[in-house]
Order: sequence, then C-alpha cells, then structure tokens
Amino acid sequence: MTQSLFIRRYSNRFLSRWLVLAIDVIIAIFSFLVATALRLNFRYEELHLDVFIYHFVFLLSIRFVTFLYFKTYSGIIRHTSIEDAVLILKTIFTGTMVAAVISLAIRYFLQVETLIYVPISILVIDFFICLFLLVSLRFMVKKFYESFINEFKPAVGVLIYGAGYSGLLTKNVIQNDRGINYQVLGFIDDNDSKVGKTIEGIRVFNLGEALDKFVDTYEGLQVIMAIKNINIQAKRKISDVFLDRGVVVKTLPPVDKWVGGEFAINQIHNVKIEDLLGREEIQMNNKMISEEMNSKSILVTGAAGSIGSEIVRQLIAYFPSKIILVDQAESGLFDLEYELVGRIPSNTEIVVKVADVSDINRMSYIFRTHKPSIVFHAAAYKHVPLMEKNPYEAVKINILGTRILADLAAENAVDKFVMVSTDKAVNPTNVMGATKRFAEMYTQSMNQLEGMHTKFIATRFGNVLGSNGSVIPLFKKQIERGGPVTVTHPDITRYFMTIPEACELVLEAATMGEGGEVFVFDMGESVKIINLAKKMITLSGMRVDRDIEIKFTGLRPGEKLYEELLSTDENTLPTHHPKILIAKVNVPSYSYMDIQMNLMQEVLDEGGNNNDLVSKIKEVIPEYKSNNSIFEKLDKVTVNIKRGTNF
Repeated sequence: MTQSLFIRRYSNRFLSRWLVLAIDVIIAIFSFLVATALRLNFRYEELHLDVFIYHFVFLLSIRFVTFLYFKTYSGIIRHTSIEDAVLILKTIFTGTMVAAVISLAIRYFLQVETLIYVPISILVIDFFICLFLLVSLRFMVKKFYESFINEFKPAVGVLIYGAGYSGLLTKNVIQNDRGINYQVLGFIDDNDSKVGKTIEGIRVFNLGEALDKFVDTYEGLQVIMAIKNINIQAKRKISDVFLDRGVVVKTLPPVDKWVGGEFAINQIHNVKIEDLLGREEIQMNNKMISEEMNSKSILVTGAAGSIGSEIVRQLIAYFPSKIILVDQAESGLFDLEYELVGRIPSNTEIVVKVADVSDINRMSYIFRTHKPSIVFHAAAYKHVPLMEKNPYEAVKINILGTRILADLAAENAVDKFVMVSTDKAVNPTNVMGATKRFAEMYTQSMNQLEGMHTKFIATRFGNVLGSNGSVIPLFKKQIERGGPVTVTHPDITRYFMTIPEACELVLEAATMGEGGEVFVFDMGESVKIINLAKKMITLSGMRVDRDIEIKFTGLRPGEKLYEELLSTDENTLPTHHPKILIAKVNVPSYSYMDIQMNLMQEVLDEGGNNNDLVSKIKEVIPEYKSNNSIFEKLDKVTVNIKRGTNF
C-alpha cells in the first residue's frame, strides 16, 4: 500500500524545465573543459588563462542561446525519444557551426586578431562530447526512472505476435504503461527472414520456438496480436494455439480507431470470444435490401428481444416510412425506444405498441391501423428447458400466435411475412423446437392458397451470440461469480452466429424471398461447448480447474447433443448468395394444417393439458421425438400403438 501511494504521489511530478536547462549548461561547461584539455594533451602549462576565459564565455553564450531557441529543456526526461535526441543534435550542431563561422569570419575574412577565435579542433571535440553527454544523460534518467517505477509495478510477461510496425508500436505503448510492468519477452513472426534477429534488443521467434521457450515457463503470460489487418481465420488460428495452453490473448483496436496513427494502452483488449466462433460474417446485398425496405411500413414482433431489436436497428438505415414495434415486454420496449431517440431519420415514424401476439383483437387493430407492407415475426418463446415445463405458453405464442399474425397478414394484403425460426425446428426433440416447426408448416402451407397475395418466408439459424438465453452471457456471469462454469455434456456442440449477422439474414430473406422458402445458410463448423467454456475462462485471465471449475450438469430436458439445420428428408437449393441456401421442406396442405390448428386451439381451450398438447404436436410432426424429457413416454405410447396395428 505504501509503495502504491508513493508511486501515485510522485510518478506525475516532473523536473523543472529551468533545472533541466541548468544541467544542460553545466554539461556544456564540462564538455568545453574536457575538449580543451584533450586539445592540449593535458599540458596545462600551455593554457593561456585569459584566452581560455574568452573562449569559454563565447562558446557558452552560443550554447545557452541555442538551448533557449530550440527549447531542448522543455521535454519530459522520462519520455525521452529518438525525436528528442535529434533535437539535441540540431541544437549542438547549430551552436558549433555558429561558433565556427564567427571565429573563422573574424579571423580570416575580416583579418582581425581576436580572443574569441576558438580553434576548430576544440569545437569538434566539444561537439561530440556535449552531444554524447546530453543524449546519454537523458536516456540514463529515462532508464533509471523506468527501472525504479517497475520495481513497484506487477510484472507481466508479454509476447508480441507480429514483428512489423504495429508490433514495434505495441512494444513502445505497453512499456510506457504506468500501471503494469510489461516485460516484452520476444516478438513472434511467421516471416523466416525476421526470425532470429532482434528489434530494439528484443529477439524475434517463430511460433514453435516461442511456445517451447515461454508458455510453460512464465506464469500469467500474455500474447498481444499486433497485426494490422488480420482476417478472422488467422486470428482464430493464432488465438486457439495459445488459449488451448491457457495463455491470455489480446488484440489491437481496428486501424480506423487509431488516433494519429497510434493507439492507447487502454485500447488493447482481450480477444472477444465472438471473434473465435463460426466463420467470416456473411455479407449481404445492402442495395437490394434498401430497395425492398425503403419507404415501406414494417411491423416487427418481438421487437424488444435480441433479434427483434437488432432488426429494428438495421431497418432504420434503409429509411422505411414507418416501423411498428410490437412486444409484450414493456421495459424492453421502453429501453429500445429510448435508445433510438436521435437515431431515427426524419422521414421514418416509430410506433411502439405493447401487445400480445396471441391477442387477435389487439393485433387486428394494429394491422388495420398501420397497414404494414412487411412483417418480421420474431416474437416467440425460445428457452428450451422452460418451454418443456410450459407447453401451454409455447403452443399459445409460438403456434397459435403465429397463426393469428399469418392470417392477419393475408387478410390485410401484406406483401411479405418473414418468420424467424430456429435450427431446433429440425428433427425437434423439445417442445420449443416442435412448436416452431409447427408454425413453419402452417405459414408455408399458406403459400398454396389460390390468389394469396402475401409471400410467406422462413429463416433458420443456430445459436445467436449474446442473445437472451445464449450460453455466452451465462458463462460470463458464472466466471464473474468465480464459477463453476456449467456445461450440460462434454460432447455437446452448437452452431453460432452474431446478432447482426442473424438479422442481416432475415432482411436478406425478405428481399430475395418469393414465398414458400425456408432459408438456411452455411454456418461453418459447429463449436464444442466445453472448448468454448475453456476459452472464455482463459480470456478472463483465469486458469481452468485451478481458478474456475467446469462442472457437467447433464443434458437439460429436451436438449440435443448436436443441432441440425436440415432434417434427413430435406435437401437444399442454391441462391444468388453462395452462403445462403433454400431448404426443400415437406409442406402439408393448407387444409390439413388449418384443421390441425383448429384442433390445437380446442385442446388449449379445454384447459391445455400438457400431455394432450404435446401428443397433438407429435401427431402433426412425426419426426418430433422427445429427448431427456418427461414427454418421452408419449413416444413409447405411439410406438406401442403402431406395433399393435401390425398384428
């Protein structure tokens, strides 16, 4: 505590500029004395005191004037740099040249004998001695200050990945940090021509050498990726190498965030887990989206949710005439409306409606009043374990609420109805996924109706990073609490995407959809959740099983080990975008789905017995097989009935 108080009290104090000037003058005096002694080979009997005094006063006066002119004393000594050394060189060189010119001009051109003539040999010797002492003293003070301060700062070993300009800049930035004593152990670079060489005294290693030499040797080692325009694959590859070994990885801010070509220490941050998942974000055709959304009235359900709110944020950029925000979560709607203040274009109207999508009267009024041209239906219950316990609400909102919206869209001649679905609707093993598949089937069947103006479209994607209920916010909270981090199963995997990317897909679907499509896309490789947990623990600066424990809790009700984007009976068709595909889904007739919807409504109206509701869903969706759920018994009943009919 005493040491930290000492540092805080004195580390911001600087030497007076006049004291620095006085020291510089003393060095100038000393330099002249040494230069004169060297010129005379230390034979002091040859020294003429009166001549020496004139020389001394003459040269010292010039030095003093040049110090004042170039302001060499105004720099902060502890931050001495090459630029300061160059300034001193200019100052001493200018003073020496002025003295030489005056001396030579008076003696040889004016032919006047004068005592102020200083031999050129003395001036040359004085030049080098004075320059050396002034520069050396400054760097010695700087080094002493850094060493002294570093004694009181926690030491952190750092490897800098990238031995180019950004790497050198990173080294200088972190070494000037007053809070932590960063010890740069080495640079890492893939360029063989740099490996084995040194940069400002620090050696450049290849990746293998650095791993062998430092990873298991230095406690709390950090790696900073100092590569300006690194792509996501390279960043992921480098990060994985170190994170798998428990080493914290940091990265620089984007180049466009650098101020004056440089960045500050507080801009160096841990690699975000979002950067290490999935693949390069899919780029959408913004021009086509703009043509589709511009000047339209657009309704967004579930607008307070993570997906719905991001759809709204992105829609604003395309200048629709009106955006109707619908959600039953009043607090979320209030927060979103407050956020949008100041960002809403002057020609776009924002209408906020607290409403339940399963309330047909309320929704009918909203459709009649605001006449939307496009509907983005993102309202749904999405938590798998919670819906496994509450099938009534899942059916009411996800199935019957979707029917209400789809029917109203058709009645009001909406141009396009885009349903936000999920990969859990594929071969569903839980109530949530099955209800979303049921809703998919109904909306897709409506495209079969003769004279249907509305185009019904669906999008499927995997887990969304940072969304409500996502595993990443959960892991962050658990790590902040000190653990344990809970993973349901050591082999469980998931596909991931970012919220903005998911919403761009939804907007793209609305643009390219002609009705009847279920859009899916290439989400890259699925991610093992246990590996995700380990990386997040490491990125927080802690060690797995030493600081934070990982605990396996078992699969939750209705949970799958592996998610799918397509069922075994589905194939895909390409689109104009290489990463976006159209799933060829099995769509029952509208008449069948309409009857099943009516029957589902009857079950709900009769009290909504959980077994009756789930049994009805299983009847309509035969591929729905419950997993780790109390509803597995309903699958067994179905199997027994089928076997009985065979006899």
